[in-house]
Amino acid sequence: MDFTITPIEQKLLLACARESIVSELEGRKPRYQQDAAEHPVLQEPCGAFVTLHKRETSPLGDGKTRSLRGCIGRMSASLPLVETVRVMAREAAFGDPRFPPLRPGELEQCYIEISALSPMSLCANPRQVQVGVHGLYLVRGGRSGVLLPQVPVEQGWNLDEYLDYICVKAGLPTGSYEAPDAKLYTFTAVVFGEA
Repeated sequence: MDFTITPIEQKLLLACARESIVSELEGRKPRYQQDAAEHPVLQEPCGAFVTLHKRETSPLGDGKTRSLRGCIGRMSASLPLVETVRVMAREAAFGDPRFPPLRPGELEQCYIEISALSPMSLCANPRQVQVGVHGLYLVRGGRSGVLLPQVPVEQGWNLDEYLDYICVKAGLPTGSYEAPDAKLYTFTAVVFGEA
């Protein structure tokens, strides 16, 4: 990514995401910290994803596990990064069609992860994709799918599995990324979350 997000800026973005969700749950206007304007990187237009992970106790009694509770994002944005994060946080909590809207009291069981995205580049050679570095965006025949850079690491996928799964995510047969009419893009991300 062409910019860095300092630990202070990360903390500010995470606080904005949480306040965006809390204010919606409480039915009030958000009360965001005003110091976002002091950080130029937060005012830059930038795509971002906000992911909610739910902390759960393992049925085996061997400690805590986590499960996805919502994830929504934009590959690119005309809004400043801080505003994109605010909007995507609400969408991850209340608009992800895979999950029911977050209920009061449920947010305390969740932690927030933010992925701020670099601009996308057309990938001329899929064999040059670096697992854990590059996110993938595949477009073919009116279908598309995206996987963030951290997903193949979390799933333990090698490059071939990663390339096949982006096809599955787009609702396409495996190997579709090699089709002449397919467009495979790569991007990087600054990924950070709550402890």
